[in-house]
Amino acid sequence: MVKAVVGANWGDEGKGKITDMMAKEADIVVRFQGGANAGHTIVNNYGKFALHTLPSGVFYSHVTNIIGSGVALNIPRLFQEVKELTDRQVPAPNILVSDRAQIVMPYHILFDQYEEERLGGKSFGSTKSGIAPFYSDKFAKIGFQVSELFDEERLSEKVKNVCETKNILLEHMYHKPLLDADELMETLREYREMVAPYVADTALFLHDALEEGKTVLLEGQLGTLKDPDHGIYPMVTSSSTLAGYGAVGAGVPPYEIKQIVTVCKAYSSAVGAGAFVSEIFGDEADELRRRGGDGGEFGATTGRPRRMGWFDCVASRYGCRLQGTTDVAFTVLDVLGYLDEIPVCVGYEVDGKVTKDFPVTTKLEKAKPVLETLPGWKCDIRGIKNYEELPENCRKYVEFVEEQIGYPITMVSNGPGREDIIYRKSPLKK
Repeated sequence: MVKAVVGANWGDEGKGKITDMMAKEADIVVRFQGGANAGHTIVNNYGKFALHTLPSGVFYSHVTNIIGSGVALNIPRLFQEVKELTDRQVPAPNILVSDRAQIVMPYHILFDQYEEERLGGKSFGSTKSGIAPFYSDKFAKIGFQVSELFDEERLSEKVKNVCETKNILLEHMYHKPLLDADELMETLREYREMVAPYVADTALFLHDALEEGKTVLLEGQLGTLKDPDHGIYPMVTSSSTLAGYGAVGAGVPPYEIKQIVTVCKAYSSAVGAGAFVSEIFGDEADELRRRGGDGGEFGATTGRPRRMGWFDCVASRYGCRLQGTTDVAFTVLDVLGYLDEIPVCVGYEVDGKVTKDFPVTTKLEKAKPVLETLPGWKCDIRGIKNYEELPENCRKYVEFVEEQIGYPITMVSNGPGREDIIYRKSPLKK
């Protein structure tokens, strides 16, 4: 069977921990979209890690980790990550790279930087990892598939043609140094040498694994609100962040996906620009940011301070609906233990009317949060294993959120470690 772990909101929900935890019972973990532009932070017996390209199953020797065809593959970055693991005594992971995955080229990263520079104050808050230029080229049909690395003649011809096109932009729009086709070919030969031992027809591998009854875990990057179709466009990423796309980006039939675990934080956070209705500022935000996550709320890829806010029921209900949620994993609940009262955003006021439905971006930018305040529990809940042992106000908070979003919270994370998880039987679970 196939299970998916995806985000409900802006990303940064704690998907890495949930994937790492669920990978124990999986045979295969697949990254199906995105690139090295966002990270998954994982804390386990080996230490604390930030993964960017590698799937979060790499800490288990029994798991095969697949880079699917939907991924923006930065080859040097992938192998740098592998080295960072093995340098810290993690056994070398089992990796397969789809022969149909496409490669983040060195110039994609440059164009990302140049465009953000050109836009200045109107930039998209890109991580400058080359993601938008990569996906632009993929859909313009001038991207490079991994399989093309192994046809020297065809590769050389394509590199020359691409350089001609890119150099017009570099010279006349960005006024930057031009690309050299011979240098680029040399780089691609290095990439070929690095990736060759891992390349496979991963869709066929997954087909055979499912025929044998294996368990496959699809790992999404970012969250619903960063989806280019259903998110806060244009402040979104360039590949679909939805579980439905997992079938495409991994190469499995959609009907094989039986469980969709959507990860929600017990409060809100976001990296990058875009509408964020429940956002808080000043000392209140600084305090939550400092206490949040494991070591504070800072982007796993960029190190940027995350924007902070209260839990947003409107965005989370929408996020869960679009994902096709079967289970909600509710993370970092322990962080809120310092608060006397905890505000929750239960609606949006737009043009004088209150709505509980998530609007399009033009209306979202005008939305004001409608807040309801719940009593805090004022104690540390780490180490608790049974839901019934949580303080009453803590349980009431979980149950209030569950009722508001309308999806079953079956996992509650109360600490950064793999074992800091409470399994719960939700009354909403069918």
